[in-house]
Amino acid sequence: MSDHSNKQKGKKRMQNKTLRKLGAATVTAALMLTGFIAAAPAQAATKTIGIAYSLGGRDVPGFNQLAYIGVKPLLDKNKSLKLIESQDNPTATDDQRAERLRLMAGRGANPIVVVGFTYAAALGKVAKEFPKIQWGIVDDSSVKLPNVQSIVFKEEEGSYLVGVAAALKTKTKSVGFIGGVNTPLIAKFEAGFIAGVKAVDKTITVKSTYISNFPDFSGFNDPAKGYEAAKGMYENGADVVYAAAGGTGTGMHKAASELGKWSIGVDADEATYPAHAAYKKTILTSMLKRVDLGTRAFVADAVAGKKTAGVKTWGAKQGGVGYTTTGGYVKDITSKIDAFQKKIASGAVKVPTDPTKA
Repeated sequence: MSDHSNKQKGKKRMQNKTLRKLGAATVTAALMLTGFIAAAPAQAATKTIGIAYSLGGRDVPGFNQLAYIGVKPLLDKNKSLKLIESQDNPTATDDQRAERLRLMAGRGANPIVVVGFTYAAALGKVAKEFPKIQWGIVDDSSVKLPNVQSIVFKEEEGSYLVGVAAALKTKTKSVGFIGGVNTPLIAKFEAGFIAGVKAVDKTITVKSTYISNFPDFSGFNDPAKGYEAAKGMYENGADVVYAAAGGTGTGMHKAASELGKWSIGVDADEATYPAHAAYKKTILTSMLKRVDLGTRAFVADAVAGKKTAGVKTWGAKQGGVGYTTTGGYVKDITSKIDAFQKKIASGAVKVPTDPTKA
């Protein structure tokens, strides 16, 4: 065999080998383009959750803090989630609240929790501007849009339970209710409380007052006026007073402590608030409003890609309202309160939302 022939065969083998390499590279590239060979897994993209708080913010115990408590376990469990927050102020206008929501949306937050009915007008505008963002608003059902969930509660049912407690504990057959701002929402608390009292004893007197009238929201943060209102009730015969008035309720607890009477808190376990340490021995119970359950369910569904729009109602049946037993002051009447709670949850007892019909 000639040297020329050997050289030709060697050259051909090299060409074939090169073609095989090129062919393999081409097939690999094609497979990658068509998705048969996955690229290295990318890190999970960060998703931002937003919470727009009402007056007080999350550091003040109550429904603002509960909104945060509801979301926190989701943040702890999923490190790809991050949280941005904003807070309302007493002099804010609807336009200012709307701008606050726009800024949060502009920073990429989705979903966004809006705490309090004071944001309703603002959300009604901004949710239309950001239709791909899922919004959840606590304590309002007026914003009916395809990307908004109303997270609402049957406050009247929880208030009914503490009304039962008040009726079973009063010795003077006179109890009181203090509302922060005269609105349909706070009227539900009053109606439930009166109905609970009357379910135990129709002869008990219930005195009611409101600190301010809508649209003046100062009644939710005026402990001095809460103190005066409660003091007046106690001095006129009431020995148990229930306040649905936000920070104003602190004044009620102070008056109860000074006069040796009972007070009833709202939304969360007020006997555990650091600011109420001096008053906890006279806080009979608190009406629980599980805002944490509502916000957690909304955010979890939104993050999972589920549709969230519509009205989600939390009542006794769903575990959304209840009462506290801190201090053991209702230990002797717990079975009676629980019996009423079961009747409400089953539908056997219908609790009114209008004080005039309680």
